[in-house]
Amino acid sequence: MENKAGEKSTALPVIRVCDVSKMYKLYRRNRDRVRDALGLTRKKCYQEHYALDHLSFEVHRGETVGIIGTNGAGKSTILKIITGVLTQTEGEVDIRGRISALLELGAGFNMEYTGIENIYLTGTMTGVSREEIDSRLDSILSFADIGDFVYQPVKSYSSGMFVRLAFPLAINIEPEILIVDEALSVGDAFFQTKCYKKFEEFKKQGKTVVFVSHDLSSISQFCDRVILLHHGKKLAEGLPNDIINLYKKVLVRQVDEEGHDLTDTKALENAETAQTLREHMSVSPDYSEYGDRQAEIVDFGIVDENGTPSGTILKGSRFSIKMRVRILQDIKFPIFAYTIRNLKGVEITGTNTWYERVQFTYDVGELKEVTFTQTMNLQGGEYLLSFGCTGYNSQDDFEVYHRLYDVCSLQVVSDKNTVGYFDMNAEVQVETVQ
Repeated sequence: MENKAGEKSTALPVIRVCDVSKMYKLYRRNRDRVRDALGLTRKKCYQEHYALDHLSFEVHRGETVGIIGTNGAGKSTILKIITGVLTQTEGEVDIRGRISALLELGAGFNMEYTGIENIYLTGTMTGVSREEIDSRLDSILSFADIGDFVYQPVKSYSSGMFVRLAFPLAINIEPEILIVDEALSVGDAFFQTKCYKKFEEFKKQGKTVVFVSHDLSSISQFCDRVILLHHGKKLAEGLPNDIINLYKKVLVRQVDEEGHDLTDTKALENAETAQTLREHMSVSPDYSEYGDRQAEIVDFGIVDENGTPSGTILKGSRFSIKMRVRILQDIKFPIFAYTIRNLKGVEITGTNTWYERVQFTYDVGELKEVTFTQTMNLQGGEYLLSFGCTGYNSQDDFEVYHRLYDVCSLQVVSDKNTVGYFDMNAEVQVETVQ
């Protein structure tokens, strides 16, 4: 085990995960679930899904350890097992020290209770006496800084207010080990800064922090060591920048299940010869579409800087959004467009062939592919992608031929986020003025 300086740690582990697996039974029919639960069949009537597959690692006292990986890699599952929320199917977990956890937003809160009532409720559930909570209440409320909302039912709280109350509550029960699962990502920049300063205080006090985050800049800055999970297995662990670089290769499918490099020409060519682009995307099962179908969007997708279809793009890299449209009738001037929205439905950016002053000719029945190539300057996070083909008829009336709203997701991974939706890529100089 090494710290950031590359020195071996001889301390006993405070968290030891040994050969841990978590298997879920996936049933096709509800009656199969009932028959299996009652032991009415000897035949296996379910499919086994391993969220964790023989995972082992250790965390030592005073370390700040990050856990990263793609969605579904098993990050949240292992944190829930460590904190006792879930029970592993196989393996052992040994914990030495008092744990406090900040997992899913609102976890452990009673939605009908006020913030104050939930402070006492959560404290009692974690073994803290009412007298201890009384002595720490001012510190909790000062850090949370949510004013009179603390006297309102938490069901009225925004996600940011949840984490503002949950984080100071988690750190004020004097834990020896703090577990944080992505929850800080919903707080504003100033609150996140306060939280990360508290991480530094914890480290100086010899306490242990384990946290999951898609914010690679925070992982790089605060972690002594990083563990990379992939499909429930530990792909690698080591110094932050080394593991982050490997993770970036995982995101663009340049490594296999064992972490071997696949960046040869043949691997990329195989990815490009797929029948459709959309099969590489995370397509929503209930996206909205409409239009009179004088033209039809038949395929869509995203291609990264290596020419590989992928729904995950690295911030700062070049990428292309592609759509394929079959023009079925003689229309005057078709316009191809895309829009990117955040998960709250706010339109962040987008463009079309009209804005970009792109002119083209076509024949009825012809399949057109339009490619929008640009640099990814959005902040790290998940977004929704929409496509459209519109135009004007002979009377210059606007018409919608085919639109696909929020049809697929786009994941942006960043090692440097700024304030707001976009990074202005500022060049910063600091000089001494006489």
